[in-house]
Amino acid sequence: MHVTVGRIGRAHGIRGAVVVGVRTDEPELRFAKGSRLDTDPSGVGPLTVAGTRWHSGELLVRFEGIADRDAAAELRGTWLLVDSAGIAPPEDPDEFRDTDLIGLSVRTLDGTVVGTVDDVLHPAQDLLVVKAPDGGEIMIPFVKAIVPEVDLAAGHLTIDPPQGLLHLEDMA
Repeated sequence: MHVTVGRIGRAHGIRGAVVVGVRTDEPELRFAKGSRLDTDPSGVGPLTVAGTRWHSGELLVRFEGIADRDAAAELRGTWLLVDSAGIAPPEDPDEFRDTDLIGLSVRTLDGTVVGTVDDVLHPAQDLLVVKAPDGGEIMIPFVKAIVPEVDLAAGHLTIDPPQGLLHLEDMA
């Protein structure tokens, strides 16, 4: 499975650099010189990082084989990806990657199946988007008080929803 680490924006300068919208907590690792990045669309890549630098709060990246502004401009809108198998697990046991959570079965403390994690959103509060058995969606705040257990090995997470978050009587 691939994880998105950035998206190429506009060209910068005349020597082939591009502005990259960073989508990773570890840009210095993901965009290190020599790093190979897969792309979406796949026909554009893979791309190998030739160099990076920060400029006015933006990450500027040069890729091998992209030597001028015109070639850099053709990359605009390309998503940059890495294989999730090559990413070390987080050191904090209470930290999870979105890709680890998507697909997990969701159940309450008493074992009632609520659905499956379909997506993870990151507005002001992390939210699990759970696809219910009836096809509906339930948004569950991803906080320890509501999600006390995440068992990746068993493929499920347990929730302790406050009254009104779920309408379990409607799911029966």
